[in-house]
Amino acid sequence: QVQLVESGGGLVQAGGSLRVSCAASGRAFSRYSMGWFRQAPGKEREFVAAISTSGSSRYYADSVKARFFISRDNAKNTVSLQMNSLKPEDTAVYYCAADSRLDHDYSDPSYAYWGQGTQVTVSS
Repeated sequence: QVQLVESGGGLVQAGGSLRVSCAASGRAFSRYSMGWFRQAPGKEREFVAAISTSGSSRYYADSVKARFFISRDNAKNTVSLQMNSLKPEDTAVYYCAADSRLDHDYSDPSYAYWGQGTQVTVSS
């Protein structure tokens, strides 16, 4: 099992930057692919970004491509999401998720483990 705790959310003006991080506890963090999802009020949870176990492959939703960057540090059991050029429509609760399945669809919210989420609010 793995426990996930997000941090780094907050309030930022449009055009600004914010970095959210996720700390994992438990064993074998490097065996888990990691994803970031977000959920705005009244909307379904949506895929934002994902990273493979080694960090060699990254995946992004079209809406955040070229603005967001996902990274991981397997030595520190952390995964981060650097968010640049933020827009009001990026406002949501951001969740990190982990899954150890080899054939897992990174963009599908069927991850096995989830954090509690961190609020990101972008003001216009």
